[in-house]
This record gives sequence, structure tokens and C-alpha cells, in this order.
Amino acid sequence: MDAALAKPLVSGFYDKPTGAIQYVVADPATKRCAIIDPILDFDERSGATATKSADALLDFIRANGLELEWILDTHPHADHFSAARYLHEKTGAPTAIGDRIVEVQKLWKAIYNWPDFPADGSQWDRLFGEGETFLIGSLPVKVLLSPGHTLASITYVVGDAAFIHDTLFMPDSGSARADFPGGSAARLWRSIQGILALPDETRVFVGHDYQEGGREARWESTVAEQRAKNIHLVAAHTEAEFVALREGRDKTLPMPRLILHALQINMNGGRLPEPEANGRRYLKFPLDGL
Repeated sequence: MDAALAKPLVSGFYDKPTGAIQYVVADPATKRCAIIDPILDFDERSGATATKSADALLDFIRANGLELEWILDTHPHADHFSAARYLHEKTGAPTAIGDRIVEVQKLWKAIYNWPDFPADGSQWDRLFGEGETFLIGSLPVKVLLSPGHTLASITYVVGDAAFIHDTLFMPDSGSARADFPGGSAARLWRSIQGILALPDETRVFVGHDYQEGGREARWESTVAEQRAKNIHLVAAHTEAEFVALREGRDKTLPMPRLILHALQINMNGGRLPEPEANGRRYLKFPLDGL
């Protein structure tokens, strides 16, 4: 199929507690689909996990007669747990992420003091490199390396749709922060330029929406809209201007409340810690680590 003519069916599922969006992207010709950035529910006050969000994706897939072909993460998230492992165990569909995940694993295994943690990406079935291609049904998918927010961030370009995770938000919300361990505002700027180089009509699907000004949640724009209206791109026309803007804003932001919870799960492919002798699972926190 000609990539320029391929138009996937895209369904977004907004998670109000985190402002994150999960996606089901489907090939209308073959009814095959992929899940992008699935969420495992977690309540940090009680320590309870749940699969309501992930199960809703599976219910949608069944209700629409789709066949799940891939479970895809764009990066290791800092504000929610990935449900990739749970969905793999439920469906057998392969999991995938960008191959730079090994850099994130090496960084965070030191933060968590896990010398025996296998920082080799083996927790996923497939690691995608820059420019690699694959199929969802008959839909062509190209992988773009998009670091800056994290070391391992990638964009999935599925036909005329680009899933850009936490690189840009909706135009009225600007861009993603770049001050996490391994983050870089300069890299983020260059990743944004790669996304803006896609055709103007490319549909752009973001990873989060924080309902700017109290509006309804939104998650779809176009490359042309981002270039013309994104508040950070309108304010910053050069890399130096963007870096100054982004780094200045990042200094005012608190760390996400779940970053220390989430990274130890998400750099492990969505696996929860193994039960200890009493049958319970425990998270590990580095005090004064960030």
C-alpha cells in the first residue's frame, strides 16, 4: 500500500487521572490493529493496581471485530504504568518499543541500584531502530527516533497518522518537558523538526492533553496546525530560543508524582515486581535520587 494513501482508523481513549491517551490504530482493509501506549491503572494512595483501562481497549477491539497484531509503547512513561505486559499475557500479541530503551535501562538501573537488572531490552519482543518499517495489517509503519523528552522516545508514522507521544502537545499547550534524567531540550527541538518535516496534512496524535483552560480533552491535530499555531513553536523560531524557553519552563515544574513508581515498571516492559516471600509485591524508592 502507498504510505501516502494509507488512512488508518484511529480511536483515542483518554485517561483523566493522568491526562494520557491510549490508542487503537486499525487497518480498515484487514481489520488488524495495534494498541499504542496502554495504561495499567494504579492508585498510589492505596497501592492498588487494576486493568480497567486496558480491558476497555480489548472490549473495543472485540466489539469492532478487530484482530490485535501489536502492543506498542512510544517510550518509558513517567506518569503511569504500561499495560503492555498484561495485554501480551491476555492476547499473545508481541510487544515493542524503540531500541534506545537500553540507554534508559542503564541509566535507571543505577538510580534504583539494581546491578543485576538486564539492561538489554529483552523485556520486549521487538526493539525498533530509527527508520525501521513494519506493518499493521497492510498499513505501512515507519519509526522515527524522537528523543528529548526521554532518551528512548520514538514516533510511529502509520500511513497518514503520526503518534508523537510526549514531543508536542496540542497547539494551545506547547511541547513536552525535557528535564527528566537523560532528557534534552536541544534534542527535543531536533525531534520536533523531524515531525514537522512530515506532510502538512499528516494527522498528529499526542500522548497527553491537560485540557488547557478547562476545555474538553483533545488529542488530534495536523502537522500544518502544529507548525502554525503551537504556542512554543510560535514563540521560539530557533533551537537556541526553544532551549531557553523549554529549560526555563521546566525549572518551574515539579517532578511527576508517579515517576519513581512508574519507571521501575516501565523500563521492565510493564512487569510488576515479583512477589516476595509473603506473596506481596513491593516498589523500591531512591530517596533524594532526583
